[in-house]
Amino acid sequence: MSRAGLSCPGCGSSNVVDDNLYCQSQLVCVDCGSVVSEGALVAADDHVGGSDVSYSRSTAVAKKPCMNLIKGIQRVKAICRILRVNSGIEDLSQTYYNLAYQHESFIRVSLQKKEVLAGCCVLVCCRLLNWPITMGTISCLLDADPMVVGMVYQEMVKILNIEPPIINVTEVMEAHSLEYKITSLHVPEEYAESSKDLTKRAVSLVELAADSWIVTGRKPIPIMMAAIYLSWQSLKPNKHRLKCSLEKFCQIAKVNKHRPASKRITEMKKVLCKLGNEIPWVREAVTPDNVVRQVEDILKHRYALLRRALRTHEEALLVECQASCEDSLTEEAAPTQSSALVEQNPNASSVEQCELNAERAQRPGGGDDNPCTVSELHTDIQESQYPTPNWGKRVLFAPPCVTHPRKKRRVEQPELKDVTGDEEISDSEIDSYIRTPREAREFTLTQQLFYESEKS
Repeated sequence: MSRAGLSCPGCGSSNVVDDNLYCQSQLVCVDCGSVVSEGALVAADDHVGGSDVSYSRSTAVAKKPCMNLIKGIQRVKAICRILRVNSGIEDLSQTYYNLAYQHESFIRVSLQKKEVLAGCCVLVCCRLLNWPITMGTISCLLDADPMVVGMVYQEMVKILNIEPPIINVTEVMEAHSLEYKITSLHVPEEYAESSKDLTKRAVSLVELAADSWIVTGRKPIPIMMAAIYLSWQSLKPNKHRLKCSLEKFCQIAKVNKHRPASKRITEMKKVLCKLGNEIPWVREAVTPDNVVRQVEDILKHRYALLRRALRTHEEALLVECQASCEDSLTEEAAPTQSSALVEQNPNASSVEQCELNAERAQRPGGGDDNPCTVSELHTDIQESQYPTPNWGKRVLFAPPCVTHPRKKRRVEQPELKDVTGDEEISDSEIDSYIRTPREAREFTLTQQLFYESEKS
């Protein structure tokens, strides 16, 4: 087949035909046998001039996602089906995973971090669509460290510019209580309890714990476990439940025990005891051993009991303050007696007075306004040995970081200033420079001995 418009560059003939005898088509001149064009990919619609064809139009295929992305999406689907979320959460989770996976912060990371990213996408979608799921649940499903899950979650939310709502502990209590297998189908009758009643009692306990600063800055899972355990004991406080420890309860309910839950139980019992002692019809003292029997009455009248407990605590502080004021008044009488003794002995030397004041400074209330400032030194030592008491000890309920501080308070050290010689000298320092009569006599005697030794 001849090609119109083409001419042979060797002989100038226009008799140029396709040579299809080889695997690659060529344009050959019939008159002289010269090859006009060889090995050029030309478009179907434009053969003149041998125009190039793009790779995608010749042999390229559609780009496929990588295997890690496919496995990550499958992991997202598996987590959604385990949690039994709706299709909207599942589709949104896959969309967020695709966006986050292609970002430069997650494209060159370990496979473990990519697997954690799948769980974080499901978690943020559940929070956006009001599905109660905690970060501890996602960490358990992925078998990952909660700290790593939290770091990936914060990074993903920042990259995708998502503003998830803050989830309260009480909102996920119902979903968390369903994990405890303590219904009549799983355990004997003396241990069985309805999930609905258990959730209602546990939510009330968590609200009381929030009012008394127990929830502040704490992980939610141990708090919920402690609330469910106390609720389970208080709903039917029989001998089987009261003797059952937290470890045995977790074995019965088929859940993993969290170590901080024991501390949260102790703190909740202390709060319940403070309120239980304010119940008028309870004659015996409420202790952590018998407070479980009073949980129902405490939660029913908790607001009235809270006001009454705060009022009782304020009255006790007022009585203590009045007692301390009376003690301070009795101590103020001691300096007047010491000044009277000084007036009775006006001829005593300043050294003897200083020693006398030092002895009085060691007794409570003594040593004020002495010339040798022994009382000032004693006060400084006392302040260093007995620091300012924690204000959390004086209130009925306080945050955990105040009642149990882990770090010692920093003592402000005075700034070091350059000595110029123009500083003012205090009276106490001047007194230390003035010689006493005894020192003056000894100095004179020393000078006389020194002169006599030089003359000899």
